[in-house]
Amino acid sequence: MSRGVAVALAVAAALLALLLLLPLAGLVWRALSDGDVAAGLGSGATWDALRLSVVTATIALALSVLLGTPLAWLLARSRSRAARLAASLLDLPLVLPPTVAGIALLSAFGRSGYLGDTLGAIGLSLSFTTAAVVLAQVFVSAPFYVRSAYAGFRGADPRFEGVAYTLGLSRWRTFRSVTLPLVWPSLAGGAVLCWARALGELGATLLFAGSLPGRTQTMPLAILAAFESEAGIAGAVSLSVVLLGFAALLLLALNRVTATAGAYR
Repeated sequence: MSRGVAVALAVAAALLALLLLLPLAGLVWRALSDGDVAAGLGSGATWDALRLSVVTATIALALSVLLGTPLAWLLARSRSRAARLAASLLDLPLVLPPTVAGIALLSAFGRSGYLGDTLGAIGLSLSFTTAAVVLAQVFVSAPFYVRSAYAGFRGADPRFEGVAYTLGLSRWRTFRSVTLPLVWPSLAGGAVLCWARALGELGATLLFAGSLPGRTQTMPLAILAAFESEAGIAGAVSLSVVLLGFAALLLLALNRVTATAGAYR
């Protein structure tokens, strides 16, 4: 690689890094200069919203992993056109605007949705409940996990599974002892992305679950409510820094856990 190309790549990398880091630095600077971080930390509503965000995002992650892992495995092992089409359709929530995702959820599961009467007949009403928050988070975040898991299963050499079968291992034991360790980095990376996306979900949740404090108001919705209140950007900044700090610490912990588990797999 010539010196000129190396310099150009370094400049491009530095520009992108600045583009990503400067807004975060500006957020922290604004919070420290205004002195509103303590106010945000001392608010009970802040902790209620943060607690709801963490709980619902974790439930959404658990559902995505439990349901998405076998789905990704089946799609990766199938060579049919239907499987390839299904894999492509499952990516649609990744490119849908959040508002469209919320309207889609309302159209399906809302009181006037095409499944609303059926759900109402058995006593279920999903819209504007905590369950709606989880459902919205799963809808927008599960494709991140499924896509990553699908790529991992597609990249795993099936001959290792074949050897395990010839040694007498059952399908379940082969999957648990051979396949999962091979694709662990993909599963772990997808899980981190899935959880982070669920934690930051806003648009679909607002339309499908509303913003009811203590019930459906997650941290992103609390930030939006603060921004639209008399406090304006000052109130939103304090909540944003709380969420930023918590998410950063949790992502660092998750990355440490997944890296350690990957080293000893």
